[in-house]
Amino acid sequence: MSKKVVRWGIMGTAGIARKNWQAILNSGNGQLVAVASRTEERAAQYIAENQSQVPHDPAPRPIGGYDEIIAADDIDAVYIPLPTGVRKDYAIAAAKAGKHVLCEKPCGVDAAAVREIIGACEEAGVQFMDGVMFMHSDRMPALREELDGDEAVGDIKRIATQFSFLAPDDFEENIRMQSDMEPLGSLGDLGWYCIRMILWTLKYEMPISLRARMIKQSGGAESNDGVPVTLSAELMFASGVSATFYCSFEAEHQQWVNISGTKGHIAMNDFVLPYFGPEVGFDVEQAHFDVDVCQFHMERHSRRVSVNEYSDSHSTSQETKLFRRFGDLILSGEPDPHWPDIALKTQIVLDACLESARSSEGIEF
Repeated sequence: MSKKVVRWGIMGTAGIARKNWQAILNSGNGQLVAVASRTEERAAQYIAENQSQVPHDPAPRPIGGYDEIIAADDIDAVYIPLPTGVRKDYAIAAAKAGKHVLCEKPCGVDAAAVREIIGACEEAGVQFMDGVMFMHSDRMPALREELDGDEAVGDIKRIATQFSFLAPDDFEENIRMQSDMEPLGSLGDLGWYCIRMILWTLKYEMPISLRARMIKQSGGAESNDGVPVTLSAELMFASGVSATFYCSFEAEHQQWVNISGTKGHIAMNDFVLPYFGPEVGFDVEQAHFDVDVCQFHMERHSRRVSVNEYSDSHSTSQETKLFRRFGDLILSGEPDPHWPDIALKTQIVLDACLESARSSEGIEF
């Protein structure tokens, strides 16, 4: 008896799908059946390029247009890296056709769109999940153990995070700067990860208030149709924790989070895309400050926590675990409501940040 596998279709030929092309192959429970693009020729070219480095056997077939891949009876799940502006209708159509839906972030242009997608998936009894890879890393349970252990950080008081990269000079032509395709700009592309990390740290406690600042957007400072280029936000929680994040296409690559508390802090400098190597981890810092009359000493007490997990392109990598976990949920026949729930919560906070940044006013929840 052959082993059960999830038969995958990729809707779109975005760059990130090349990484997940390999993740499906490495998952052990998935088979890539087809790739769809606007034309069959483009899909075939994309398949040939990826096959030359990471071959699937058999090679997936090319499909022109997205309706055919949704209707295909030999596909169980679709991965949707299509632009945010057009994602909702395809995700809903896929769910109605009985396909499980894994989509890139942000999941929709706003929370209303995400609710529609989730509703369609729930009605069809299919799994929905966003493509946040770091959520599936073995580093996250290790981090949770340190946070819950009460010795590394103590009571959490502050979370700060940044995700940024320096865009090239011709970035104005990039789809991430087009308001019809990616209206959420850096907030959706980068800020989604920061918000998710903050919410995960606090076990999905929602903020009671926030204030965001639009530092730069396309189309001028007063444009409500402008795409966020650089944005920062401050969030407050009923538990007494405060959090801040900064997302930007203007600052060189950074992707760090710092979780501070009454006993120390945890620093992770690669929480989205792990630095290359066979281990991923973080640092627990518990500095000690001592004063002896005129002698002032700041002592560093640092402890590295790491797990054996390759950063990328491996059967242990976080992107592979994303597809493996999604596949396991499908094969179990029991969709997990946790994943759509946290996607919606992330989108709700993101929407509030955009509203605050555009209005220059605080938001109360």
